[in-house]
Amino acid sequence: MNASFDIDALRVAVVGVDLGSFARAAVELGRSQSSVSMQLKKLEQQSGQQLFERKGRGLVPTEAGESLLQYARRIIALNDEAARALGSAVAPETVRLGLPQDFYDDIMPATVRGFADGHPDAHVAVRAGNNHTIYDDVLNGRLDGAIAFFPKGSTSKGELLCDLPLLWVAHEDLPQVDAGDEVRLVLFNNRCLFRQTAVTRLDQAKRRWRAALTTPSLAAVWAALRSHFGIGVRVGHAVPDDIQDVSGWPGLPDLPSIELRLLRSAGGGALSDEMCDLLRQETLACVEGSGVGGRS
Repeated sequence: MNASFDIDALRVAVVGVDLGSFARAAVELGRSQSSVSMQLKKLEQQSGQQLFERKGRGLVPTEAGESLLQYARRIIALNDEAARALGSAVAPETVRLGLPQDFYDDIMPATVRGFADGHPDAHVAVRAGNNHTIYDDVLNGRLDGAIAFFPKGSTSKGELLCDLPLLWVAHEDLPQVDAGDEVRLVLFNNRCLFRQTAVTRLDQAKRRWRAALTTPSLAAVWAALRSHFGIGVRVGHAVPDDIQDVSGWPGLPDLPSIELRLLRSAGGGALSDEMCDLLRQETLACVEGSGVGGRS
């Protein structure tokens, strides 16, 4: 007998994973925690697979769970679309968007405002995430669309929007770092593309360096640069006025360009496609307006 999945149980699983907590999902959906646990158990019985496993104090999806979640999002979207077409009352459709922190203050508002003009009843969830998690979230259906940075030549990762040069940056009052000096770096946490590129280029140039400050926050990067902790690596977009390009300082190796790419979830519907089209439009307009990127 073929498995027949319960739509309410699928909704519980998706909301719990998206919120990062099934206790929060219970509150969001107006259910008890015991009811949520029963719904997850029902899904495992219907699938004949272990879908979740305990990690720390919470539950995370197994490989089978991740696979089911991709289908669950599409099933829920089709269910709700059919309900709306028949005039039934359903919760507003949610479109989930991800951006690097560098583009959050200008591209996000422009994109969301344009989308809301045509869809005032839709719910938009926006996340300014670490670049390395954005791609995984789109791939696994936790985001419907996003823009993210990639190394040159990442042809299998979404749609190339433009190339962006990487720059060495520092506060305007920081004394010049000379060729023989140790380079003190202000960096994002590990797995950051900018961090990996900077460290690799310094090592190749046999230039001494050390991580003076690491952080997951772009605002903290700017604050650390203003406090003269060292120099950083960013693209030229939305750089504060008091932070300058110091790529010409002696002994600093040249940095490559990186790619800015648009990512779309395979399970997205018409609304998410429209949001992604707007994100593409606003990103290109913003980057071209600031003069920092070159279109391919």
